[in-house]
Amino acid sequence: MLKMQPYDIVFVGQLGTGIIIPFEGPPFLEQASPVLFAAIAASYLEKKIAAVTRVSESEEYLLEPLSNAGVDQFVQRGETVQYRVVFATADIDQRQPFLIKGGEQFVIGDIPPFESRLVHLCCVGARQFQLDLMRGLRTRGFRLSVDMQGFVLQPDGETGALHLKDVQEKKEILTMADFVKLDTLEAKALTGTDVLHDQANILEDWGSSETIITSSEGALAQRAGKSIFAKFTNRSTRGRMGRGDTLIGSYLARILDHSVEDSLQFAAALASIKMESPGPFRGSLKDVLERMYKSFL
Repeated sequence: MLKMQPYDIVFVGQLGTGIIIPFEGPPFLEQASPVLFAAIAASYLEKKIAAVTRVSESEEYLLEPLSNAGVDQFVQRGETVQYRVVFATADIDQRQPFLIKGGEQFVIGDIPPFESRLVHLCCVGARQFQLDLMRGLRTRGFRLSVDMQGFVLQPDGETGALHLKDVQEKKEILTMADFVKLDTLEAKALTGTDVLHDQANILEDWGSSETIITSSEGALAQRAGKSIFAKFTNRSTRGRMGRGDTLIGSYLARILDHSVEDSLQFAAALASIKMESPGPFRGSLKDVLERMYKSFL
């Protein structure tokens, strides 16, 4: 039996559907989730990409975008995630998410025996389950990337409303991860400051090797005390959901063989195009490079 070719990146997370209530315009249903946004964005860079995910038997159609993008899938049966997100103002960083159904938790036994250069955890469940999963993956020798949103956003047991809260184990999480993704409001909940560069410096002091922070204006990446900022150039915010997941998916795939500056500019261009329409990125590599060179070079 031939040995399976190692993956470049494996994304772990549940599939789901959400009702998006924008500040302007009618509500709409979005068949998407962090793992879908991130894995599809990464698939455009000719890397070997896979997703470990969970979906109910009646909602297998949610896998179709991954299949169409050439993303290999390790699929487990279980409840899919359902959510609702309300944008009450024109500020697209201000949103109120509600968790309607949380799906089943991932544990280390759910992770197949694959090889991968990197594993990214896409908001994969309750805090203790995520911590245990990270510890197990590190024991198995994987390099890790983590979305801090899954730790910082904590649900109200009665209403399902997700609120930003500090995380007691944040320094352990930061030191276990090779890449840390979050937005500026999540970073404020952890650090206490709303100044982007100060957030990155504090997180690095606490153990983050490489930090990627998004905001309505753009994205910052910091490694070894050096930070880069790339502006978003989107002409619409109708596709705001999945901004950070799209950016981190494309950034991680690009950073495997490019510099931090190039990777962030590429990811910001791709995420800008994605934000102009709902759902995962549907453009082309040519579209992204043209937007990147026009904006940054």
